[in-house]
Amino acid sequence: MAGDNQQFMQPGNFPGSNVLSDPMANMALQYGQSIAGQGKDFVEKKMDKYISSSKLRYYFNVDTSYVGKKIGLLLMPFTHNEWSLHYQQDSPVPPRFDINAPDLYIPVMAVVTYILMSGIALGMNARFTPESLGVEASSALVWYIIEVLIIMFSLYLVNARTDLSTFDVIAFSGYKYVAMILCLVAGGLFGSTGYWVVLVYTGITISYFLLKTLRLKILPHSSTDGYGQSAGSHRMYLTFIVSFVQPFLMLYLTHHLI
Repeated sequence: MAGDNQQFMQPGNFPGSNVLSDPMANMALQYGQSIAGQGKDFVEKKMDKYISSSKLRYYFNVDTSYVGKKIGLLLMPFTHNEWSLHYQQDSPVPPRFDINAPDLYIPVMAVVTYILMSGIALGMNARFTPESLGVEASSALVWYIIEVLIIMFSLYLVNARTDLSTFDVIAFSGYKYVAMILCLVAGGLFGSTGYWVVLVYTGITISYFLLKTLRLKILPHSSTDGYGQSAGSHRMYLTFIVSFVQPFLMLYLTHHLI
């Protein structure tokens, strides 16, 4: 028995050792790695076809300083004077170097934080259940998507040439979630009075921020559209509507949680 154990423990006799030394196994392993690499390239090409990874990286090119300044701008935009984007070699500089540049980091983190704050608000009112949190998350995401789609469709409908990309619209539509988080915090700490004060103030600041930003981004396609009406007036109306609808969306998504 001891001899058998010694023979079993000798190099090359442990379980699986034949697989490691088998040329066919090595060939299969290399082939599998090749297939995996081809699959990765295929997925990346397909993703790049619909979502440019380089453009996506641009919107997440932020740092702590930018995040702090941007949130400050969202909450106190009245003292900000220069709203134009900065360019380098005909390309806009990344958000970390330009506070006016739209980003996706703050909207994404704000939406996630809003969902968590919704759960806390429901818990404080003894209404928390996993299902209710799921409803809040679904509602926030669905309204977010609907808003983006409506804005993009409206831009197409008025035939307005614009510098706004889909990522820009997603970013601008998501900034109000920062204000909504503050509304929930104020409601939890100071009740309905605190909630309404913060809602009114942040609703004004978000509307003002978008009004100043979008008026530089949405450009008329021509002096008149296909119906003989001023494209500039359509641009103005669309800018005002997008800006001033934000407080009402904030109210709809937060009031029931207080």
